[in-house]
Amino acid sequence: MMKEYIKINPADNVAVAIAPLRKGTTVTVDGSEITIVDDIPAGHKFALEPIAEGENVVKYGFPIGHVRHAVAKGAFLDHETIATNLAGTLDYSDISIKEAYGGCPARYREERTFEGYLRPDGQAGIRNEVWVIPTVGCVNGIVKRIAEALKNETGCEGVDDIVAFTHNYGCSQLGGDHENTRKILRDMVHHPNAGAILVVGLGCENNQPKAFEEFCGDYDRERVKFLVSQEVEGDEVEAGLEILRGLYEKARVCKRSTQPASKLRIGLKCGGSDGFSGITANPLLGELSDYLCNCQGGTTILTEVPEMFGAETILMERCADNNLLHSTIDLINDFKEYFLSHGEPVGENPSPGNKAGGISTLEEKALGCTQKSGKSAVKGVLAYGDRVTTNGLNLLSAPGNDLVAATALAAAGCQMVLFTTGRGTPFGTFVPTAKISTNSTLAARKPDWIDFNAGQLVEDRSMDDVLDDFIGFVLEVASGRKVNSEIHGYQEMAIFKNGVTL
Repeated sequence: MMKEYIKINPADNVAVAIAPLRKGTTVTVDGSEITIVDDIPAGHKFALEPIAEGENVVKYGFPIGHVRHAVAKGAFLDHETIATNLAGTLDYSDISIKEAYGGCPARYREERTFEGYLRPDGQAGIRNEVWVIPTVGCVNGIVKRIAEALKNETGCEGVDDIVAFTHNYGCSQLGGDHENTRKILRDMVHHPNAGAILVVGLGCENNQPKAFEEFCGDYDRERVKFLVSQEVEGDEVEAGLEILRGLYEKARVCKRSTQPASKLRIGLKCGGSDGFSGITANPLLGELSDYLCNCQGGTTILTEVPEMFGAETILMERCADNNLLHSTIDLINDFKEYFLSHGEPVGENPSPGNKAGGISTLEEKALGCTQKSGKSAVKGVLAYGDRVTTNGLNLLSAPGNDLVAATALAAAGCQMVLFTTGRGTPFGTFVPTAKISTNSTLAARKPDWIDFNAGQLVEDRSMDDVLDDFIGFVLEVASGRKVNSEIHGYQEMAIFKNGVTL
């Protein structure tokens, strides 16, 4: 039986309607009767007490903004009623580290495994795909033709897929943008989900193929090859296809083997959020993150730095040491400076879809978003384009944009991305991108998008039971079960751009 409402924290002065509440309905909260004075859509908030003009609205035990005008007990609150408290950068000198959760319940201590592809460098892939990657957008058409030709020729027999990952960059970029492009492409060259990779260049681009090859460092020369189109006499597509045939033959003999769950690196992402995100799907990812990091020795990565604004101190207090605390402070303030340098306010969020789903301010979104990280200690802080080196929970610098952030997670080394959503989205990045719905209505409406329904958590199932199923789902995906974005061929990448285009 679905509940009518939920009060998330004892300190909250609002509750969330789980099902629509009609004006005139009476509900009992903490033993007190409240008459609903407006229609309240599912996922939206109503006041548990009168709130004076300028007074803070409290949800999750923290302020999520202040009311623009006085509201009555039982009144509807949304983005028109609540204004953000966020401004510019902050001085976090009074933040001190607190001991983070590091436990593992006895029922989860059993070592778990998945069937993956062990690579020569010790990484374990969860897919065995053949990738064609352009150094520059000028050869996007060529890489698509090469990949399509081999796919038609082989039917992908013996591999999971043959994919060309196009992008718009690699030339006419300066400084940080140029480095961002090189880093993301380098990270793809080292990714364990690819059994074979052909890198295709043009020859005159800023991202020079020979220099990029050197930038890749100690890559696996057996499974990664380069082609420079301007150096080919004749048909560059046929030349690339000939190289790719040889790579395909090497990839197709790779076999799955049993790997420890400690080798899993999982990206945590949300998008198209709603009022249920911080109640169902995001807390479920948090439980999974704690399980993987504390019980299995694995790794999770949280990104979307702008969607940490308003909840960042929770993450700062969980840093494993002072160096990580200072790195997290820089992570937050540097991204705020990025907004301010473009003349944009740091609280310019949530999106129209978020608002329609019941999220009123960036603080509210952030307090729900950061729940994906669970309660564990922060063990690493990564710059954009960095590859993860430390097991446990890591924070990654990237924006909130879904495809840019998901690409950054994959590039950091994640073999899959778990993506929570209350509004729904079909996209996927260059690793399996599983969609976890925050509500059962979405799961029923969009079965071709949604892979797991966390909406069960406000119905008749406990977190422990749903978590058991979710762990099983994640290990199945790691062992080869395809998610909807893969089934439908929604596999893309996007690179973060900030500066001048020549």
